[in-house]
Amino acid sequence: MTKKIVLASGNAGKLREFQQLLAGCGFEVVPQSDFNLSNAEETGTTFVENAIIKARHACQQTGLPAIADDSGIEVDALNGRPGVYSARYAGEGATDEANNQKLLQELSNIPASQRTARYHAVLAYMRHADDPTPILCHGTWEGIILTEARGQGGFGYDPLFFVPTHNCASAELDKAEKNRISHRGKAMQELLQKIPHA
Repeated sequence: MTKKIVLASGNAGKLREFQQLLAGCGFEVVPQSDFNLSNAEETGTTFVENAIIKARHACQQTGLPAIADDSGIEVDALNGRPGVYSARYAGEGATDEANNQKLLQELSNIPASQRTARYHAVLAYMRHADDPTPILCHGTWEGIILTEARGQGGFGYDPLFFVPTHNCASAELDKAEKNRISHRGKAMQELLQKIPHA
């Protein structure tokens, strides 16, 4: 029997990645939009706090176990910005393109050697809204911010995120390879070891 888990996100790109990563593991990942859930207020200042807030909100509203992901990109030359504000870096409801443009502007005078960055993903799995021991998993992915967008795949900052190990932008990787090496892929592999299987 497949176990239903709510994905506490309205992000279509994240939903596709989760469905691919959890395929064949006995879980049916259902987006919170299937329940007409509002998005939780992300009031935390860390990825961990926001992931827990989102997972708890989805559990409360649906009565099902939930997985929430809070992720973003940390750029060394910007003292870790955009960080937890990655999705709304250019303002509330900003598009990926607007966020990417803002990042390029902020780094316009920064040489390639100082454009180091990393993606972070924190996953929180909660069995129910009052779960006192949520499972937390953290994955990171090192890269360099390009001076212009490359590739058509992925979402978010992927067109600007150069992956030195593969000599291409994240947006140029095929999906399976991205899922294997990315911050979210690493956190998900860890979660699959810890989550009680269906």
